[in-house]
Amino acid sequence: MLKKFIMTGFAVAVILEGAVGLVVKGFVADIVMPIVGHFASGLDVSELKYVLDPAVLGSDGAEISSENAIRYGAWVNSFINLLTVGLVMFIVVKSYNKTKALEPQAAPAGPSEQDILKEIRDSFKK
Repeated sequence: MLKKFIMTGFAVAVILEGAVGLVVKGFVADIVMPIVGHFASGLDVSELKYVLDPAVLGSDGAEISSENAIRYGAWVNSFINLLTVGLVMFIVVKSYNKTKALEPQAAPAGPSEQDILKEIRDSFKK
């Protein structure tokens, strides 16, 4: 059962990643992150970073070397994308599994006629 679920989930994930990936990315970037930013006092989460080396500018204002920074805000966006895609996949696979016809389970086999006759015979021997 788990193998069937994993294979179904994998197939669905591959198909939906291409088809829904841009929609989810847009949803996170355009809807979820502005809400998060609103509750974080207008902070744009995707622009959060820790600058290791600032950009070096020349005397004419031209950039000599670009800044070196850890962009953890972009990672937060990617993580929220992952959670959103995972939730969508879970809902799709769960719905798909509910629509599949349930396989009929065979009733447990009772004792055969021979077994019953042997029990009767043995009870008379006592």
